[in-house]
Amino acid sequence: MAFFELRLAKRQEPSPLWRSALVFTGAVIVALGLSMLLLTVRDIAPLHGLQVLIMGAFGSGWALQDCLLKAIPLFLCSLGVAIAFRLRIWNIGAEGQFSLGAIGATWMALSFGGAPKLLLLPLMIVAACVSGGLWAMIPALFRQWLGANEIIVTLMLNYIGILLLDFLVYGVWRDSSGFPMTAAFSDNAIIGPIGTSSVHWGITHCLVLGLACWIFFRSTRLGYEIKACGDNVQTARYAGMPYSFLVVLVMVLSGTLAGWAGFLEVSATVHRLQPSIMVGYGFTAIVVAWLARLNPAGIALTSFLLAGLRAGVENLQLDLQIPAAFGSIMEGLILMTVLAGGFFLSYRIVLKRRA
Repeated sequence: MAFFELRLAKRQEPSPLWRSALVFTGAVIVALGLSMLLLTVRDIAPLHGLQVLIMGAFGSGWALQDCLLKAIPLFLCSLGVAIAFRLRIWNIGAEGQFSLGAIGATWMALSFGGAPKLLLLPLMIVAACVSGGLWAMIPALFRQWLGANEIIVTLMLNYIGILLLDFLVYGVWRDSSGFPMTAAFSDNAIIGPIGTSSVHWGITHCLVLGLACWIFFRSTRLGYEIKACGDNVQTARYAGMPYSFLVVLVMVLSGTLAGWAGFLEVSATVHRLQPSIMVGYGFTAIVVAWLARLNPAGIALTSFLLAGLRAGVENLQLDLQIPAAFGSIMEGLILMTVLAGGFFLSYRIVLKRRA
């Protein structure tokens, strides 16, 4: 007969920073360990695979610059997703909003390529933000007017947005060379690199927008109302907070930031619109937002780390012929182990003696 039993008890006080860091680090180590074990299926030594992964991600100046390039659009998409998540609105459509932002910026670049740079770049930003914001407003209105589930609507709109991009580059915007891409942007439509590095000035956009987001939630009434409604919708409605307006607002802001990321990708990285820009930043943004607990500073760090993971997996593909799906497996393992570890930040195991 058992004289003791295990029970779960909710922690009464918030977990200290050291415990959160310990749980996160342990979860990532477990995920990496499981991922390296998968390499044994392909007869690859796990430690060698880990070394190739780390060197490809952070082992050189070129690798670090590649991480930053991948982290810029990922950060903006994650920041947008986090704004919606704070209200408990599940925007799964950042990928489609990213594509609409790229389309909007491209339309402006192709239509007014001869305009001065100081005028053309702001016009491209406005077009990208409006396109992404309006695309994200569709599921918000469907949710409030028709009671539609925003998860399903945003998910379906992803595929429409991606296919719309394909329709344009294979059709009316197709380059005269015959390849599925637009003509190269004029110099006035391009954000240049910083010095001789491959990192572009779009990183300053991330710093400004991240700071603005932090100030918005910390120091404005709307930011407070979004957090209050996210914590308890019924209480917030009883207090007279405009919940329906906030739902539309957070979705528009979320789509605006994802659209901005699309602008940076076509203007600063690719210099044209082509299908290869759709590499899953919008989907990875969901993982980043949850891992960072919706905190802008945490999103910046997590975006850089997951961008490094992408760069490292690309190195594994080149050196060890690992399938591209291996990166998605690692992202999923990291998310699951961190979420499982996060359970112990809110609950603790109690050993109790039976009566």
